[in-house]
Amino acid sequence: MLSVVENCFSPRTAAFFDLDKTVIAKSSTLTFSKSFYQGGLINRRAVLRTAYTQFVFLAGGADHDQMERMREYLSALCKGWNVQQVKEIVAETLHDLIDPIIYDEAATLIEEHHTAGRDVVIVSTSGAEVVEPIGELLGADRVVATRMVVGDDGCFTGEIEYYAYGPTKAEAVRALADSEGYDLSRCFAYSDSATDVPMLESVGHPHAVNPDRALRREATLRDWPILVFNRPVRLKQRLPAFSMPPRPALVAAAAVGAAAVTAGLVWYASRRRTAGAAVPG
Repeated sequence: MLSVVENCFSPRTAAFFDLDKTVIAKSSTLTFSKSFYQGGLINRRAVLRTAYTQFVFLAGGADHDQMERMREYLSALCKGWNVQQVKEIVAETLHDLIDPIIYDEAATLIEEHHTAGRDVVIVSTSGAEVVEPIGELLGADRVVATRMVVGDDGCFTGEIEYYAYGPTKAEAVRALADSEGYDLSRCFAYSDSATDVPMLESVGHPHAVNPDRALRREATLRDWPILVFNRPVRLKQRLPAFSMPPRPALVAAAAVGAAAVTAGLVWYASRRRTAGAAVPG
């Protein structure tokens, strides 16, 4: 249990959460594949392939190279999708698909961090169109997520504007600390993946949640706490235990204090490294 409440004279602090397999039990992006199929965005073959990709992801067998192949596949898959249609599908199915797979333990941690006066920030490799509504559902104060390039026709071009993956997540955390005044030595971070080691080691209180083999090994070597989350539960079943924070959720991926602080600091590096769409994160 978290018991230390930040006083008004202390530097601001935050808790940074990876999303997939850390806060929710599945991949946020792949969970919507059936809804995208019903909306006419993908065909049955694509549904089957995303189901297999979800299985590989949940089995913990996706290393960096496999994740890159998933990213390339999803990049090609979503090219040409109408952004407004994607947002409408996510909004219509969010509670049915995401609410039941939120870990009770993660919801409790979010509540405890808010009670202690800390901001809660979701940092996910998945696309902003999916992550932002989930962040709002969870009562997160901010969201950092992958952003896709949108053409003049309102459709995804298949290119990426900002890729929130690996070291880029750590850069985003540091950018937020600079803009919001967070004392990173007193901040918390949670993730299931070894690809998030740079983010975890950037804070004073890193935690491995349902870690893959590589992260479990790293956490053991560094004496980081290892948490096991295994109780997905609907938020409404936790009420009144889970209460949304009174402040509005600032869930735009670029809304980091001023309009685009995070993007401005890390866009160039991520643009050089990657091109494509979101993958689970």
